[in-house]
Amino acid sequence: MGKVYKKVELVGTSGEGLEGAIQTALERAQKTLRHLDGFEVKEIRGTIGPEGVKEYQVVLEVGFRLEE
Repeated sequence: MGKVYKKVELVGTSGEGLEGAIQTALERAQKTLRHLDGFEVKEIRGTIGPEGVKEYQVVLEVGFRLEE
């Protein structure tokens, strides 16, 4: 029998960079979702302050396998 997967969309943020924003989202997802298998970055955006980039925001889809 095949497996079934579900995707959820998350937005991670970080003042340190894109990788930090991805890690923030994935670490939070791991607290409540099981069987995480992968992710896909859908959007990259951010906010700008007087000093330059203020915050990075990454929209990603996280896939996880549904339990039997």
